[in-house]
Amino acid sequence: MDDAKEGDRDARETAPPPFRAAVDALRAARLRPEIEIDPTRPPQRLAPYAYALEAAVVADDEDLADGRLILLHDPAGHDAWQGTFRLVTLVRAELEPEMAADPLLPDVSWSWLTGALQARGLSYGEPSGTVTRASSHYFGGLSERPAASQIEIRASWTPREGLGGVPDTAAHLAAWCDLLCQIAGLPPAGPGDGSVVTLPQRRGPQSR
Repeated sequence: MDDAKEGDRDARETAPPPFRAAVDALRAARLRPEIEIDPTRPPQRLAPYAYALEAAVVADDEDLADGRLILLHDPAGHDAWQGTFRLVTLVRAELEPEMAADPLLPDVSWSWLTGALQARGLSYGEPSGTVTRASSHYFGGLSERPAASQIEIRASWTPREGLGGVPDTAAHLAAWCDLLCQIAGLPPAGPGDGSVVTLPQRRGPQSR
C-alpha cells in the first residue's frame, strides 16, 4: 500500500466521527469525467486531522489544470477558522501571455472561487487567499521554448457545519472541481453553472 492510501486509511480509522463522515463524503462524490482525482498524503502540522486530494483536468489527453484540496479538522475549534473544519486549496493553469497581462485577471480569478461556491448554494465563512500570475522566459539551451505564463490560486475557507457537525464536503468538492474546470477553460457542465465565465485563452499541454 502506498503512502497516500495508507494515510487515507489512517484518516478514516483513527479520526473522530465528524471527520470520518466528511472524508467518506469526499470519497463518494461523483465528479465530471474530465476530473482525474486521487488521495494524496496531507500536511501533518496544520491540524490534528487532515485529508488531501490532488486532481487534474484532462481533456483529449491534455493536462489543462491541476490542484490540491485539503480538508482540515480540529475538534476543539480554531479561532482563525471560526469553526472546526477548514478547506485549503491550490489550483493552477497555464495561460496565453496576453491573458496573463490582463490587469483584471486577479480579481476575476478570485471571483471564480467565490462564484463556484455560491453557484452550489454553499454557506462558508472566513475566506482568504492569493492569486498569483507568473511569466517564464527561456534563454541559452532553453531558448527555443516559448514564453510561458501561469496563474495560481491559493485559498482557504470554512465550510459551515450541518447535522452532526459535518459540513457538506461533497458539495464543496464539486464546487472546487467547478473552479478547476473553469480555470482550465472548459464550458459549464450542468444546471446552475450558466453564469460561469470561462477562461477565453490558455496554452497547450503543461510541463510540470
